Amino acid sequence: MDYKDYYKILGVDKKASTEDIKKAYRKLARKYHPDISKEKDAAARMAEVNEANTVLSDPEKRAAYDAMGDEMQFAQNARAQGGGGFRPPPDWDQQDFHFSSQGDAGSDADFSDFFSQMFGQAARARRHQGQQGARSTPDMRGQDQHASIELDLQDSYSGAVRSLHLRSTVLDDQGIPTHKDKELQVTIPKGVREGQMIRLAGQGNPGLGKGAPGDLLLEVHFRSDPRWWSEGKDVYQRVPLAPWEAELGGPVPFKTLAGELEVTVPAGYRSGRKLRLKGKGLPAATPGDLYLVLDVVFPPAATPAQKQAYADFARAFPQFDARSLS
Repeated sequence: MDYKDYYKILGVDKKASTEDIKKAYRKLARKYHPDISKEKDAAARMAEVNEANTVLSDPEKRAAYDAMGDEMQFAQNARAQGGGGFRPPPDWDQQDFHFSSQGDAGSDADFSDFFSQMFGQAARARRHQGQQGARSTPDMRGQDQHASIELDLQDSYSGAVRSLHLRSTVLDDQGIPTHKDKELQVTIPKGVREGQMIRLAGQGNPGLGKGAPGDLLLEVHFRSDPRWWSEGKDVYQRVPLAPWEAELGGPVPFKTLAGELEVTVPAGYRSGRKLRLKGKGLPAATPGDLYLVLDVVFPPAATPAQKQAYADFARAFPQFDARSLS
């Protein structure tokens, strides 16, 4: 059974307000209403829109839907890896979620199998408990929560502490999942790389009963910067050179993420060539390397003397044809 992304169906963000959801639903209802739309799949699309609105417009159902965490976010991956698609976690039908009559058995038959399994089972379990007596809430670890954090490449060289604002799921006094905004101080370890995960224990979704909370897994991404970029633990940096530095060679000082360095440039260096500085890349047990990508930059001729210098330069190389080098 495929997982349904109700936010995607309505075209809203996961942080959308109740008013945003209402507006999105009205817009799609006008578009896909069978009496108005000429699209062949209008009825099916309208059914999806109604189902998504039923869940996201109800704070309790929406909180329960969001509380699934990893099971929801990566359900499609499970199918791609040979799993059976989305399934509620163990003891889902024993969780103490409260549903309005619209989502209980009867009306849920008009919705998808996903809705029926996720909400219909829980609703029927609640009615059964009312007849048989309340059961104790099972102990179950909370789902891990995934998010991303954007860093400067410098943070990987020196380590850092960064603030992270995110919306998490917590249990209120009655044990019902609800949303809460929180701020975390995240310690960035030296040598962290693009795509790596930073695990914050106990900062994921809450557990049930005496179950421990899940963890928060932060995927690291570096901000784009034209000056430097990383590939694994190696770092590449563009270094501008004056024409005389590139042609005559010699010591050239410059700043890097690893600090101020001085490199001897061989005479006759050309734009695009690289110099490798071993061990000056990202920190690690075996540090990465730093590759300097050399770019020759010509100064603008703003004064008569500077223009004359370019004229003299041209006369010194009468046979030079720049186009012949390409």
